[in-house]
Amino acid sequence: MVDNTEMLKELRIDRSAPPPEPSRKGRWIGVGIALLVVAAAGAWFALGRGTTWVVATAVAQPITPAVAASSSVLDASGYVTARRQATVSAKVTGRVAEVRIEEGQTVAEGEVLARLDPVDAQAQLDQAQTQLDAARAQLTEHKVQLARAERDLKRQQDLVARKLTSQQLSENAATDVAALKARIAAQERQIAVAQSGVDMARVNLDNTVVKAPFAGVITVKAAQPGEIVSPMSAGGGFTRTGIGTIVDMNSLEIEVDVNESYIGRVQPGQPVESTLNAYPDWKIPGKVIAIIPTADRGKATVKVRIGMDVKDARIVPDMGARVAFLGDAKPVQGEAPRPLPGVLVPSDAIKNVGDASLAYVVKDGRLEERKVTLGQSLSSSRQVLSGLAAGERVALAPPDGVKTGDKVETKTQ
Repeated sequence: MVDNTEMLKELRIDRSAPPPEPSRKGRWIGVGIALLVVAAAGAWFALGRGTTWVVATAVAQPITPAVAASSSVLDASGYVTARRQATVSAKVTGRVAEVRIEEGQTVAEGEVLARLDPVDAQAQLDQAQTQLDAARAQLTEHKVQLARAERDLKRQQDLVARKLTSQQLSENAATDVAALKARIAAQERQIAVAQSGVDMARVNLDNTVVKAPFAGVITVKAAQPGEIVSPMSAGGGFTRTGIGTIVDMNSLEIEVDVNESYIGRVQPGQPVESTLNAYPDWKIPGKVIAIIPTADRGKATVKVRIGMDVKDARIVPDMGARVAFLGDAKPVQGEAPRPLPGVLVPSDAIKNVGDASLAYVVKDGRLEERKVTLGQSLSSSRQVLSGLAAGERVALAPPDGVKTGDKVETKTQ
């Protein structure tokens, strides 16, 4: 047998031996982790707390009586519309032979926009003209016969006077003259009817030429050569009802829907300031043209027409617009005008976050977030009732991600 005693002794743990020294590899791993934490913290500070924003700024101003006099008593949104526009169509049904318009083209009153195939209309005109010529030729024949009958009547009257013929023959000759005169009168009426037919055929021929009813700009080109157009809607969907749409750009105005609860704040002739959604920094002066005397039952609104004092090529139909109805704040007689409470800042200095309205004050090169209470709109500015003081400088259009303590470089606006 094999003696395993020595081998079992080697497997025993010697608890009296000193512990082994710690590995240097683990120590270096711990140092590396600590360095990574420090680097991450530094990067967070450099990229977050250390971010420098470049913003335009403006100073919060007290609201003077002069500014309050032009305050907005109501804001409403609407669209640019044209009071004078038309979808131009031909008066007759026909095939389009030529189209002379394109979108954006300016046309004058009476300018030719399109032509229809004139073959049918020309044939009708030729036929009417032929009928007129035939009626005139027949009238000439009746006049020749009348001249002969008048000569026969004269001879018969001479013979009767000399008693060489009977009175009956003379009366027959007189009857022939009267009959021919009646035929001539009837034929003259026939010629008038034929002339009317020619005039009508000529009008139908002219109707194949489509002209501009007024000066304006083409906004829609609805037909192409070879298509059939008709002034009336036709079945099948293969017949056009118009050649194009023309808009008088001098008749542009803005239509807004005002809530009927606030329509009392609007009066005809009231000054307004309009802002197009496409050009938010462009304020267009104008006035209320009319309040349409009917309400929309479904929306509980009243339509108001707004005239613009500026004519500009940038204003086009169907543009969205926002209208500020300006008030006329007058002090009580015998009382000195007093400024409104709060301060006035540009509208883009206010940032809405949820239900809160925030402004960012610039102090010592850093931003300070303030929660503000807003008042009414005053033209392109907002009244701040609390949260800001006059003379404080605020950031305009603060970018997303700004917070208290961020560094800023400012430019005055």
